Amino acid sequence: MTRDASDNEPFVAELLFTDGLPAMDDEVGYRGAVAARAAGITYRQLDYWARTELVEPTVRGASGSGSQRLYGFRDILVLKLVKRLLDTGISLQQIRTAVDQLRASGIRDLAGTTLMSDGASVYLCTSNDEVIDLVSRGQGVFGIAVGKVLREVESELVEFEVEKLDAMDELALRRAARTA
Repeated sequence: MTRDASDNEPFVAELLFTDGLPAMDDEVGYRGAVAARAAGITYRQLDYWARTELVEPTVRGASGSGSQRLYGFRDILVLKLVKRLLDTGISLQQIRTAVDQLRASGIRDLAGTTLMSDGASVYLCTSNDEVIDLVSRGQGVFGIAVGKVLREVESELVEFEVEKLDAMDELALRRAARTA
């Protein structure tokens, strides 16, 4: 059975996706500029989505002027999915609902997940039968195969260097150097 992204379900998983992802260290991440580039969005969009809590960096958030956010692989995957949904004409409000639904669903098989939409609502399909059911009812207009987007993000990030999470961020290191 497909679930409409507007359905309210209790929060189940802290991370948006837990399985089907490459094993990543929670102590490493990608700077904002790299995350934006890999997701195909502008840095301005990235900053806005972080400030409005649509997609926040899970490795390290901003902690004042000059600090660097660090985005994990999962974060970048979500950024790219949000971009894809925006490109199809889905409203940012409906995308927020869809992202919340994805978080709440605790998806187990990411490679087999498809986001479907009729232009107004976003549906989470975790099997081919759900996709066929949705399309046969005339509701699905387009679909985004999450597994394909996951592989795209993987290949985009291959060329970028990860940042190790340090106890002190770059600004703190500069301040410490000045006082020494």
